[in-house]
Formats: sequence, structure tokens, C-alpha cells
Amino acid sequence: MADRRAKYKLISCNVFMREFCAVLSASGAVVDPEFLELGLHENAAELRSRLQSRIDEVSSAPPRESGGRGYDAILLGYGLCGNGLAGVQARSLPLVLSRAHDCCTILLGSRAAFLERFSSNLSASWSSTGYIERGSTYFRTSEMGLSSGRGLEYEELVERYGEDNAAYVWETLHPEDRERELRFIETPETASLGYADAMREKAAEEGKEFILLPGSTRLLRALVAGEWNESDFLVVPPGRRIEPVWDHDRVIDAV
Repeated sequence: MADRRAKYKLISCNVFMREFCAVLSASGAVVDPEFLELGLHENAAELRSRLQSRIDEVSSAPPRESGGRGYDAILLGYGLCGNGLAGVQARSLPLVLSRAHDCCTILLGSRAAFLERFSSNLSASWSSTGYIERGSTYFRTSEMGLSSGRGLEYEELVERYGEDNAAYVWETLHPEDRERELRFIETPETASLGYADAMREKAAEEGKEFILLPGSTRLLRALVAGEWNESDFLVVPPGRRIEPVWDHDRVIDAV
């Protein structure tokens, strides 16, 4: 008798490439992974367009029930990601993703862990293995700050001057916001790579305090295993789309 285990297509930001590869190598799940380049979140419209295009193509394959080689669901290795997933629509296959504002929450393993570490500064910068290996700088800033008080003003600067110039203008106008800490999220699967030590040295060179944050692949493992509890994951049925909720509880819904 043929094995009828669920078969999933994974489309993810490559900030999770090492973690997802480690999870998939130890999993019995049947998952075909695909990674899009880091940084698409900086242009929400571009991320939305690229992701929707891939979803549409994957969804067009003949369903497995009719003998085709299609999938049972499309797994998304993203959170809301600067509103880049707002409006993304499921076609013939359900979409599944973490209830998270961005990859920081996913790498920490839960929204509770994110709030514990970042509630005093939602837009604090941080780094991870994926960001060091595939980002344009060694750290990044959480999108959460861009959906809170600072965000409205900052987004106006981006619209007027562009991302790089907006960052310069903001720092000039708000020198007190310049951080004195460098945070690194380390998962057990990537701890042997030595990036935490490299970040510790970088912090010392810049006169900053180094903070090592314990990461977790809990959400990644549950995603590929099909363990989608409603608290951690949103399942978007065919024909519905992802809609932001703007809170720390549900984060996103399907409408």
C-alpha cells in the first residue's frame, strides 16, 4: 500500500535555511523546501508579489487525490514581516504560517519569548546565524517597532527620503535611540558555528554590551510536522487571505 503521509511545500525566507535544513533532516515529514532571499521584507509589496507568485504556481499543480504530484498544504517560513504577507491569498491549497510579527519571534520560539526579551524596546536590533550569513549587515531591526509609536513617523521618513536616508535622519533626530547592546539569537542547531563568539568580539570592538539570547526551533519543527495549534499557527483555507490584527496575541487572521 502506498504511503499517504501528508506532503508539504515549504516556501521560506533563507534567514531560516540552516535551521529548517536541520529540522527537515531529523523529521519524518515529506517536505519540499524552497528559500527566497533575505531582505524582501524591506519592500512589502515586493515580498507580497514574489510570495503570491510562488503560491499560485505551486497551487496550480494537479492535486494528489487525482494522481497528481501536488501538495496537501503550503508552509510559509515567514511571519507578518513588515506587512509583506498582508493580503497574501491561498488558492487551491491551504497556507500555514506562524502567528508572528517577524523572524525574531520565530527564532525565539514563541511570542511570549519575544515579549520577554524585547517588550522594553520592540524595535531593538539583533542578529542570528541566517542574518550574518545572508544579510547585508550583521544585525537587523525587528519590524515590531515599525508598527508601534515610532513606526508611523519613521515610515513617513522612509516614504520621503528612502530607507537608508530615513535611518540617518532618524538617528540624527533621536540620538538617545542609539543602542548600547548587541543581541544574538542562537539556536542549538547552529551553536557550533561560532557566530556568537564573533558577535561578542564585534560588540567589544564597538563598546557595546553583548547579549546572548537562547533561540528555539520549536515553531519550525511544529510547522513541518503538521502540528498547527491555533495559538501558534494560522491556517488559511483556500480562497481566503492573510489579514493583520495588530496585536501581540493573534497577530494575523484569515479573511
